[in-house]
Amino acid sequence: MSEIFDNVEELKFDANGLIPAIVQDAETKEILMVAWMNAESFQLTQDTGQAHFWSRSRKEIWLKGATSGNFMNIKKILIDCDADTLVLLAEPVGPACHTGERSCFYREVEIRE
Repeated sequence: MSEIFDNVEELKFDANGLIPAIVQDAETKEILMVAWMNAESFQLTQDTGQAHFWSRSRKEIWLKGATSGNFMNIKKILIDCDADTLVLLAEPVGPACHTGERSCFYREVEIRE
């Protein structure tokens, strides 16, 4: 059973005012990407249904897909039990990764047993 969370002030942003956001395909459950959100990008995402993030390098909000056309249509936002990590369940429009890969997680590390 899901609990409705509607108070952005309860989110635990880090010392830089950011919270990690894991983007997951709403249908396949594949992890597509991880990015950072601040309170404003979280609110924009909630209000528009389009994934908005905070660019740590450019120091600005960015709309995923604004230049590439590879938008993330957000179907649901989940918040973990500590309110310090988000999962965005998305319907991707094109690849998530800037390399053109469907997911940013396309490389695998060998486990040596």
